[in-house]
Amino acid sequence: MSKAGPTTKGVAGGVWLRAATRAGREGPPLTRERIAAEAMALLDGEGVDRLTMRRLAQRLGTGSTTLYWHVKTKEDVLDLTLDMIFGEVEIPEENADWRAAVTTLAGRWRSVLLKHPWSAVLLGRPMLGPNVLARSEFLYSTLIKAGVGGPSLTAAAYGLSNYIVGSALMQTTWQTNADPDIRQAAREHLRTSRDSYPSLAEHGPMVAGDDWDSAFTLGLAWLLDGIEAAVAR
Repeated sequence: MSKAGPTTKGVAGGVWLRAATRAGREGPPLTRERIAAEAMALLDGEGVDRLTMRRLAQRLGTGSTTLYWHVKTKEDVLDLTLDMIFGEVEIPEENADWRAAVTTLAGRWRSVLLKHPWSAVLLGRPMLGPNVLARSEFLYSTLIKAGVGGPSLTAAAYGLSNYIVGSALMQTTWQTNADPDIRQAAREHLRTSRDSYPSLAEHGPMVAGDDWDSAFTLGLAWLLDGIEAAVAR
C-alpha cells in the first residue's frame, strides 16, 4: 500500500495526493468530475451544512459504498468541488500590462466566489487541484514579469489572494445573514453611537450604500499601486 494513502485519508487537500481510483469493467460508473458536479449543485442550492456523503450518493443514484470507491471522505468532495469552480475562472490572455492582467484575474475570481457563495468560507484549506494551481501559477508568473521577486513575491500574491477571498466572504456573509431590517438597525446603531465611532458612522461599510463592486475595484487598485511603487523602488 502507498504510504500516501493512510496519511491523506480524511485530510483536506489529501485527495490531490492520491491517484484517482480506476474502476474495472464491473466497477461503479462514477468519476471524480461527476461527483464534484453533483456536489456543486447541492452546495449551490443548500449550502455546506447540507452536504453529506449519504445525500450525495442519493443524488448520484448510487450507494454510499460505491461513492466511497472514488472519494474517501466529505473533505475529498469539498476539495474536488472547490477546484471545479476555479475552473470557471477564465485565465486572462498574455498581456504586457501586468496590472490589467491581475485586475482581470481578480475580477473573474471574485465573480466566481460570489456565484458560489459557500466557497469563500472553505478557502483556508490546502488548494492543490489543477485548476487552482493553474490560476495561482498565472498570478505568480505575472507578478514575476512585473519585477516582483523574493519574499515580496509571496507577500504580493498572498495579499492579492487574501483580498479577493476576504472581500467575497464579507459580501456573501453580509448579504446572506443580514436582512434589510438588521442592516437598517446596524446603520442606526452607528448613527446613535457617532461619538464613539465617528469614522464608521460617516464612512463605514454599513452606511456606504453597499456598493461592493466599486469598493472592491478601489481596494484592488490601492494594492496594485503599492506593488507598483515597491517595484519602482
